[in-house]
Amino acid sequence: MTERYVLDLQEVDETQVAVVGGKGAHLGGLSRIEGIRVPAGFCVTTDAFRRIMAEAPSLDDRLSRLNPDDREAIRTLSAQIRRTVEGIAVPDDLTAAITRALARLGEQAAYAVRSSATAEDLPTASFAGQQDTYLNVVGPTAILPHVSRCWASLFTERAVTYRQRNGIDHRTVHMAVVVQRMVFPHASGILFTADPVTGNRKVATVDAGFGLGEALVSGLVNPDVFKVRHGEVVAKAIAAKQRAVHALPTGGTQEVAIDSRRQEQPALTDAQVVRLVQLGRRIEAHFGRPQDIEWCLVDDGFQIVQSRPITTLFPVPETGDQENHVYVSVGHQQMMTDPMKPLGLSMWQLTAMVPMHAAGGRLFVDVTRRLASPASRAGLLDVMGRGDPLVRDALETVLDRDDFVPSLPDAGPGGPPTGGASATIETDPAIVTELIERSQVSIAALERDIRTKTGPALFEFLMEAFAEHKRVLSDPLSMQAIMAGMEATWWLNDTLQEWLGEKNAADTLTLSAPDNVTSEMGLALLDVADVIRPHSEVVAFLQGVEDEGFLDELAKLEGGTEARDAIQAYLDRYGMRCVGEIDITRPRWRERPTTLVPVLLDNVRNFEPGAAERRFEQGWRKARQKEQDVLSRLRALPDGDRKAGEAKRMIDRVRTFIGYREYPKYAIVSRYFVYKQALLEEAERLVQAGVLPEKENIFYLTFQELHDVVRSNQADDRLIQQRKDAFRSYHALTPPRVLTSDGEAVTGAYRRDDVPAGALIGLPVSAGTIEGRARVILDIAEADLEAGDILVTTFTDPSWSPLFVAVAGLVTEVGGLMTHGAVIAREYGLPAVVGVERATRLIRDGQRIRVHGTDGYVEILP
Repeated sequence: MTERYVLDLQEVDETQVAVVGGKGAHLGGLSRIEGIRVPAGFCVTTDAFRRIMAEAPSLDDRLSRLNPDDREAIRTLSAQIRRTVEGIAVPDDLTAAITRALARLGEQAAYAVRSSATAEDLPTASFAGQQDTYLNVVGPTAILPHVSRCWASLFTERAVTYRQRNGIDHRTVHMAVVVQRMVFPHASGILFTADPVTGNRKVATVDAGFGLGEALVSGLVNPDVFKVRHGEVVAKAIAAKQRAVHALPTGGTQEVAIDSRRQEQPALTDAQVVRLVQLGRRIEAHFGRPQDIEWCLVDDGFQIVQSRPITTLFPVPETGDQENHVYVSVGHQQMMTDPMKPLGLSMWQLTAMVPMHAAGGRLFVDVTRRLASPASRAGLLDVMGRGDPLVRDALETVLDRDDFVPSLPDAGPGGPPTGGASATIETDPAIVTELIERSQVSIAALERDIRTKTGPALFEFLMEAFAEHKRVLSDPLSMQAIMAGMEATWWLNDTLQEWLGEKNAADTLTLSAPDNVTSEMGLALLDVADVIRPHSEVVAFLQGVEDEGFLDELAKLEGGTEARDAIQAYLDRYGMRCVGEIDITRPRWRERPTTLVPVLLDNVRNFEPGAAERRFEQGWRKARQKEQDVLSRLRALPDGDRKAGEAKRMIDRVRTFIGYREYPKYAIVSRYFVYKQALLEEAERLVQAGVLPEKENIFYLTFQELHDVVRSNQADDRLIQQRKDAFRSYHALTPPRVLTSDGEAVTGAYRRDDVPAGALIGLPVSAGTIEGRARVILDIAEADLEAGDILVTTFTDPSWSPLFVAVAGLVTEVGGLMTHGAVIAREYGLPAVVGVERATRLIRDGQRIRVHGTDGYVEILP
């Protein structure tokens, strides 16, 4: 195939990113949309770039060996590469091709010479501003060196760093160059076809200024900002635009001052703004997603000089209808806001009690119907508010919007009961024992029966297993036991505040509650540390462990057999757990036992032998003491015996049932590990048969797609690669607590004025005040804790509880009164504040902080 070095914009479209880069491909696509004007031009293709780079071999290889954090090395090498590329003489035939294209458009006209990389303006990464653009370049002799500068700009320090941070191999990215007729606009700016701040797809935002768009892009002036909804301007802010960038007749650009009488005039009329947004909607429809569009106004007509996807918007669940919907994040309830892989998403959907929608690698529940009916709305808001006030506030914000949620007549209770659900259950510890036994019997049957199933028969068996999974989850007695513990907690907190003026009394009353599998897991790791501590050789060995097979090596050391057996016994009981455990694809502790080693070593260092038993006893004694104190104070009140009698019944209820709150999740994750092992064995067969290159590829297929692959023995490699790219891009998105079908991410706010200025507000979930060193830990495997440290992290699911025994307090970005972290913090008596927005960014590792667990705020100390 002969190389083509130059292609007219009219010859390319958005499918040709590999040939003309992201910008060139989008401009080609734009020029084909009816009614959209794009300045005439051509692309110097990636073939030309590859030919130039052939003169400078091995430069890319040196880049890929650099450490992404070594700024100095990146700066030095990237400058060297740019000088080399700019110094390479452009071959005669390439020069001739560019000159011929210029002759067709007008040799002495002014041009914009623009970089267009193959990793640019993509749905998953915009690369905005990473490479160079040159405006108002006149004549072939000036244009050719600017083409070379664009090639070289692939290696600016910022572009190299951006690629390394996004995991993009330098050798896979190539540079095309767009050469376009220069336009000299009266006004220019940017149009976002969705609101870039709220994500609302129905609201377009227009930024506008006088002259060339460089003034806005470079931050030289504040733009006029218009917001347009349903074809009318609904908000505008006109800025004082003191300067503009204009083109010079001889080439290049300059800043000019704007006449004081014009400065506060709008750059566009409302009618022009509306017309521009109509063009934007046409462009958005063509590309199939919201766009960030650069435009110029020339003689009362708009010309479009760039369009790229807005990559920061959170995707909207697909419903296939035009109705309004309100979605609540499942991740915020389940303490796992990271993206999930497709297999993880589909497995959770297949085993959940309510229908769920996936978007951006996260799961959401549609609560529109429950909000629409007044009776179910009150119950939903009450449960959500007790769990996470930010979710309640976000839902109320949506309800305040005129007619977004339709009003429906009450259709009977919707969803789980929200009050009095546990009234019929008696306070008897034997109930919890029976529920746990039922669950264990069901899991044992699953483990026994799945062993013989392979191929399509495995998937049929699993569909039946999912039905059993749901049956166990929805057991009415189990639901009553969970609600009994939660409702008794709420009753004690509300009533004892009213009767005794005491906040969060239940926090102390739940210390060391029985049957809590998650808090037992944290204490059990202290017992493992007791086995290891006396053996210095084992401790030294564990400090250097990197290989997952380290348990086999332990037996060779003195004391190693006991250490191995203790760790193995712990993994047999808790090895199905891991961070983000609702995603079946996440590596479990049994698959990656090295994850636990840092926590184990912290326990060896920070605790004395017998710490687990002492902690539990201490908590139990404090809870008994608190109970006696509360009851004696109540008896001293008017009608005291009745009040004390009611409180005693509720305290017994909490002690009996609150620990069981953690068990159903443990059972779910235990079942998940059985499913996962069977599916990975199936994946191994697919690898042996040459259907898949590696087992983990099954994680990028849904359960149904994997079933189809097993049936047909054929896999779509391209689909798997697309899913991997999408999953990587989802990490950059922040999932909203509440999302509407308009795409609006509604965050909610704490409506409180009872906290000191500068304090970080959250939800009080475990009483007490503690001061100490903040340890900002995002990965449990990187734990390095000293006694008295306060753990600051994004979210904690049950797998974090081994860390809780070693810390003095807890701060998380996500969480509610009854989420796992809150329950375990209360069990261990740790002051805790959850739902603190951006805590891991606002609190620096090592800073001293004070956590007010009773009042729900965090102070950063000098």
